[in-house]
This record gives sequence, structure tokens and C-alpha cells, in this order.
Amino acid sequence: MKATQPKQASRITNSTASEGRASLSSRWALRTGTFSYLALLLLIPLAVILQDGLREGLGGLWYQISLPIAWHALKLTIWTAAVMTLINTVFGLLTAYVLVRYEFPGKTLLNSLVDIPLSIPTLVTGVMLVILFGPQQTLGAWLDTTFGFTIIFAPPGIVLALLFITFPFVVRAVQPVLERLDMAQEDAAATLGAQSWKIFFRITLPPLILPLSSGALLSFARAIGEFGSIVIVAGNIPFYSQTAAVYLLGEVESENRLGASALSILMVSIAFVLIMLVDWLQHHERRAAS
Repeated sequence: MKATQPKQASRITNSTASEGRASLSSRWALRTGTFSYLALLLLIPLAVILQDGLREGLGGLWYQISLPIAWHALKLTIWTAAVMTLINTVFGLLTAYVLVRYEFPGKTLLNSLVDIPLSIPTLVTGVMLVILFGPQQTLGAWLDTTFGFTIIFAPPGIVLALLFITFPFVVRAVQPVLERLDMAQEDAAATLGAQSWKIFFRITLPPLILPLSSGALLSFARAIGEFGSIVIVAGNIPFYSQTAAVYLLGEVESENRLGASALSILMVSIAFVLIMLVDWLQHHERRAAS
């Protein structure tokens, strides 16, 4: 019996060591496969466009970006995205609040419709807006003749398209946090006679600032690179309704690869900074929740 026990212990030790080596090999294989996939899909394309845009140095990159037509397209992209972000931040917050705090007929359907912009081609969005607000359509012609307000083939059409496409980001960022909030403080404040707007701004809103900011930044980042709907509703008019993404298409078609790569580097840099800010906000949100 005494001789058998050491042999059994040795077999158990060898088996454990083999399992440990197999587990280590599996982990390394998983990591290698993941990093290879990311390098193939993300790092290599980014490195290629960075090399192409900088082949004439920073001076050549800045020259292409600072061309009047390119600079105007970039400014139009940024300010329309900023206007959209402000509007969607407010109405995305209100939509999330209504979906979480109220019960009404059709709530499930409305909750599902929020995600529609994420599931349909953005070209379809552009076509829908042209059919609704086009200058030859009833609503579009009435707005033009009554108020002198042109939507399609003008900057308002860009903002409207971006509002539709990015609407789910704020709602889905705020909604789960709002669902987890404890309503005891709100009920206590209401019992003490606090007005509803004070309860909202002093008790409900503060925990929502981080997810609200994350959703707003994601909306802005998504809007910077939007192309499908914009190319339909904006009309691609230089110095008026030509955004950066549409300008890039024109540079590619005119075989100005350096100009396209230079502006692409700037747009990728803006998106990267925004995503880093979102990650930082989400990290602090998780720390606050824990």
C-alpha cells in the first residue's frame, strides 16, 4: 500500500502538469489567433494608409488637408455632427427615460424601433429622407415656399440624416443604467415635496452623465464617417453640402490618392481620440457602479 501511494501521487502530478501545459498552449494559441486577426483587419490597413498619407511628409499631409475645398468639407462634417450630437443627447435621454419609467401601449414596439437605424442600409435612410423632404415632394416644397427652408441637398438634410442614423447610441447607452437606478431617493424626495424637475436634475441625472457622455461621443464618432445617407441627401455640392466622406470619394475617383489618404488619417485620428474618451468614460462608469 505504501509503495502504491507514491505512484498514484506521481501519476496525478504528471496529469496535472500535462493539463497545465495543454491549457497554456491553448491560451497562447487563442491569443495568437486573436492578435493575428486584429492585425489583419485593423492594424495593417491603418498602417498602410498612414504610410501612404505621410509619403510626402507632414508638409504634404497638411497641404492636402488645408486645401480650401477639403477644409470646408471637414468643417461641415464637424459642425453638422456637433449639432446632431446636441439634439440626440437631449432626445435620446428623454426617449430612454420614457421607455424605462412609463408603461403605455406599443412600448415594446417603440423599444424595438429604436434599433431600426442600426439594421437598415444607410442608403435607404437617404432615399427615405429624399422622398419625404425632397424639393419636389409636398412637405419639402411647402417648407421651401413657406419658410424658405431647404432640407435636401443642403446642410439641414445632413443633420437630419445623422440624427436618424445615430439615434440609438444615446438611448442604448443610457437605458440600462437608468433601469438599474434605485428609485428610493426619488420617492423620498417626492414624499418631502420636491418638484419633479428638481428630482430629475438633482437625483436622476447625475448618475446618467457618464453613459450619456459615452453615447454622445459614439454618436459624434459615427457621424464623422457617415457616407451612405449623406451622398444621397447632401447633393455633393463643393463649399456647400460636400462632407469629408463624400470629398474622399471624389479624391479617389480623381486618382488623388495622397489627398484621400491625408484626410483619411485625420478622420481616423478624430475617431480614435473619441473612442479612447468613450473607453475612459465607460471605465469610470464601471468603477462608479462597483
